Amino acid sequence: MITRDTISDGLSRRDLLKLTAAAAAMLASRSAVAADFHRFKHGTFDITVVSDGFLTLPVEILLPDATPEERKAIMPRLGGSSAAAPVQANIPLIRNGDDLILIDTGSGNRFQASAGKLAANLQSLGIAPEAITKVVFTHAHPDHSGATTTADGKVLYPNAQYFVSEAEWDFWTHKDFEMHMPSALHDFARGAQRDLFAVKDRLTLLRPDQEIIPGMRILETRGHTPGHVSIELAGDGGLLITGDACTNDVIFFEHPAWHFGFDTEPEIALKNRQMLLDRAASEKLKMLGYHWTYPAVGYAERKDASYRFLPA
Repeated sequence: MITRDTISDGLSRRDLLKLTAAAAAMLASRSAVAADFHRFKHGTFDITVVSDGFLTLPVEILLPDATPEERKAIMPRLGGSSAAAPVQANIPLIRNGDDLILIDTGSGNRFQASAGKLAANLQSLGIAPEAITKVVFTHAHPDHSGATTTADGKVLYPNAQYFVSEAEWDFWTHKDFEMHMPSALHDFARGAQRDLFAVKDRLTLLRPDQEIIPGMRILETRGHTPGHVSIELAGDGGLLITGDACTNDVIFFEHPAWHFGFDTEPEIALKNRQMLLDRAASEKLKMLGYHWTYPAVGYAERKDASYRFLPA
């Protein structure tokens, strides 16, 4: 499996935690639980963008292709230091008829202490875990699926049906993953197996273009992981919930030819990210990004050979 050099050289989840500890401490004063959340209607869907907190990522992951001068210019714009910067974790809560749907479950206690706030924030909205009817995984990285179970191994959303792409399931649950993946991905594979196996009896494997409910369909955006998907909602001109297909609203809008350090298939990820942004700009589709500046809802507007993000 092709990987970015930063991954294949051994930057594992454990290494990332060590690398970002100092920066995370500097940013820990940020509010863990927001008092208000952005809510909007899209066709028949009522969407609330609920925060799971934030992560701190090193410059080598955020800007592997940038020159030192470019890094120096961009990192302050992300609210970070020269070494690392915070990125938000934005989880759509979607109400449609009798369904209450989460797109990803967030980190729980399995990534960085500054994240894992989704459950508390849902509680502040008066939503119990038992009320969630469906959970759709964009992919099974720990900041997207780590809160599938509680610390004692119980399924957090016990009444939900779960959905993940067939390709994502096949990649992470391969019985010989230690032989087929670089060592830097082994911890991620163990975490993905923990999360996916915990809900195996209520898990539906999806293929591209398949609908979960009427008006909500799966869009293949592989590259960040081999089974990564985005979610497309019909109505009001269309909405793309991008997951990690486009990981930052500053970097990859302004520099669509740059790679992201955690993309497992970097060239496929790059091509699909460019196609996604091109389509969004051409069709004037609304977008919602997982790691974008909260509330992470807006549009891609062409600017010369790149784009700029226009908040909705």
